[in-house]
Amino acid sequence: MTPPSSASPELRRTLGVGDAVVIGLGSMVGAGIFAALGPAARAAGSGLLLGLAVAAVVAYCNATSSARLAALYPASGGTYVYGRERLGPFWGYLAGWSFVVGKTASCAAMALTVGAYVWPGQAHAVAVAAVVALTAVNYGGVQKSAWLTRAIVAVVLAVLAAVVVVCLGSGESDAGRLDIGTSAGVGGVLQAAGLLFFAFAGYARIATLGEEVRDPTRTIPRAIPLALGIALVVYACVAVAVLSVLGSDGLGQAGAPLADAVQAAGVPALEPVVRVGAAVAALGSLLALILGVSRTTLAMARDRHLPGALAAVHPRFQVPHRAELAVGAVVAVLAATVDVRGAIGFSSFGVLAYYAVANASAWTLDSTPASRVVPAVGLLGCGVLAFSLPAVSVVVGAGVLAVGVVVYGVRRWVAARGR
Repeated sequence: MTPPSSASPELRRTLGVGDAVVIGLGSMVGAGIFAALGPAARAAGSGLLLGLAVAAVVAYCNATSSARLAALYPASGGTYVYGRERLGPFWGYLAGWSFVVGKTASCAAMALTVGAYVWPGQAHAVAVAAVVALTAVNYGGVQKSAWLTRAIVAVVLAVLAAVVVVCLGSGESDAGRLDIGTSAGVGGVLQAAGLLFFAFAGYARIATLGEEVRDPTRTIPRAIPLALGIALVVYACVAVAVLSVLGSDGLGQAGAPLADAVQAAGVPALEPVVRVGAAVAALGSLLALILGVSRTTLAMARDRHLPGALAAVHPRFQVPHRAELAVGAVVAVLAATVDVRGAIGFSSFGVLAYYAVANASAWTLDSTPASRVVPAVGLLGCGVLAFSLPAVSVVVGAGVLAVGVVVYGVRRWVAARGR
């Protein structure tokens, strides 16, 4: 593996298994579960739980491939590093481009979710303030970020547990509403899976922090499946509980699905708590997202795919401070200007492209047919889900990836001309 240059010091390894799991959970068990169930139910109808199962299978394959690769390449950058080392510089660059651009849009979406729950009339202003505050937290060191993420995860899990207990324990709960079907067809189920995958993708944050994890060859392969497994259990419980009260039609029409569910269950006093939990969850996702995007930016800057100045590591805090400030500035601008739905759709396409490269990289690790089943299923699943997303998301996402390819080609041409 290509090590960081001597001019770019390595980051401080402070995170153990528990810290890494918490950071992954902070990304997955975040605003997605509060917001994604409604659009997914509109797409899949009675096939919502099938869509969740499909998303879980693809997420498992991606997580397994990522964990195997992270054990071999425990450096900041995640699939950017894996693609570069296993497939070549172009594929690593494409993965890094997909991640940085897609997850920057996701950061903006999470910031806007905070604003929508905290102060709907001033959502953009609140979003910008949240970005500035969490960028400052990350600037102070990843260990402080891990402690804050731990507190956020605890609050969110408590709120989700309350939603599950209230919904399943109410007289409005009806197991008949859990009937699994395909009323919207296979296309609707796959689109729902693509939308729900947006909420699963946080385990990548563990891999992108590889240079800040203690004993990464053991820690990362343990932390990724643990975080994903916990998230899967939480999502399944919440989906079943909310469906049992609202049904797929009611869930598809709900503006704030979990808040509407507790109100329909006859406990309206819990609705404000759920709204606060959603805002806290979005903050947790935003915190972990900024961490991951800045570390991939650091790795790409080290290889001169991004300005070399972004590869600097702070001498005191030992964090990529310039990358963090740059990412925070771009996200703040987006949070002040973009629409949250468009940001989420574009981000989903970019994330699936990123994991497609991860699975292709894992395919090269060994040649036995049995060991290639998981990356093959993951690669196929990423492609199918990406092109099952709404047409606008596919067109915009493919266009931005094409821009990245052009930038890479121009850069290589200029470098060749300069020799």
